[in-house]
Amino acid sequence: MSAGMERSGHFKPTPGHFEVLNASTGTNVTLTPKTDEKQESFAFQVTLASVLGLITLATILSNAFVIATISQSRKLQTPANFLIASLAVTDLLVSVLVMPICVLYTVTHVWSLGQVICDIWLSSDITCCTASILHLCVIALDRYWAITDAVEYAKKRTQARAAGMVATAWIIAISISLPPFFWRQVKAGELTTCSVNTDHIFYTIYSTFGAFYIPTLLLIALYGRIYVEARKRILKQSPKKAGKRLTSAHLSTNSPSPLHCGRQDLYSDSGSLGSDNQIRVTVSDSLLEKKRISAARERKATKTLGVILGAYIVCWLPFFIYTLLVPLCPSCFYAELFDFFNWLGYVNSLINPIIYTMSNDDFKKAFHKLISFRCCRRQ
Repeated sequence: MSAGMERSGHFKPTPGHFEVLNASTGTNVTLTPKTDEKQESFAFQVTLASVLGLITLATILSNAFVIATISQSRKLQTPANFLIASLAVTDLLVSVLVMPICVLYTVTHVWSLGQVICDIWLSSDITCCTASILHLCVIALDRYWAITDAVEYAKKRTQARAAGMVATAWIIAISISLPPFFWRQVKAGELTTCSVNTDHIFYTIYSTFGAFYIPTLLLIALYGRIYVEARKRILKQSPKKAGKRLTSAHLSTNSPSPLHCGRQDLYSDSGSLGSDNQIRVTVSDSLLEKKRISAARERKATKTLGVILGAYIVCWLPFFIYTLLVPLCPSCFYAELFDFFNWLGYVNSLINPIIYTMSNDDFKKAFHKLISFRCCRRQ
């Protein structure tokens, strides 16, 4: 998310110097190897562009796969996964509309795309990054209602409600990105920088708190409640009363590695058959099994949300602290540090789909089916 820090020429290697003796005057003359300096600078720019380009490409592909996986699997088309798909769409917009131009600007340090593209890029940057952050709040809020008021919320948890929550996130994001354009000043002559004007300290406070600090406090509070409620439900998974017991029996012959199934196996010799056959009786507690599965899901969902929250804070906290600090202390601004924090925030759009895909078994299965289907069609 770009802020209003003007970038000067940076990321330039320190030039080397050497001295030679001027024969006519007998004095030393210092020469700068400009050719070596240009070669080192160009090599650095190519390396930087390659790294940032790979991050951008990976972000595009990972979010596109999440969207495709959900759209192709009916099992995943639930209100909760609708929110995840919407987050993936938002992160995909970040990777398509914002990151490629930021690669060019970060590498060259000169804006050469004109005022119109600058306005579109800045508005897309602030809006999409803020919407991505607010989507995490929406997902956490949905999870909180689902775990604290499961019965009632199950009736209200519809696609229309999810769409309303997503629309609210976008409206808030747009309201944060629009104000700078009301006091934007069109610069005469050629535009060499593209940044939001931070002369309005109140807007800086409004935007940073609206886009990060308030959502972060909400996320921490929600995750704390979710963790407490999940722990309560997990501890209740040891029932005092046994549930319905399901009993099954089947004939099996002696073998070096018999198949064991269920919780209890009872064996009975079948002497009347005149052989070594045995009857295996399996007794299982269906209620206990259901509660074990439910507890495992609760643990996994809570852990996933915790990982997402941790990744989000690590990626965005340095940027927003720095953004709030610089207007108060202009001498604290270092372009290299700003660019690093800015791209660290963008990396969050790459991490989100990876966490959801790796932590959800349904996503993994649907993803593998999608990949195998694509491979079969190519063959």
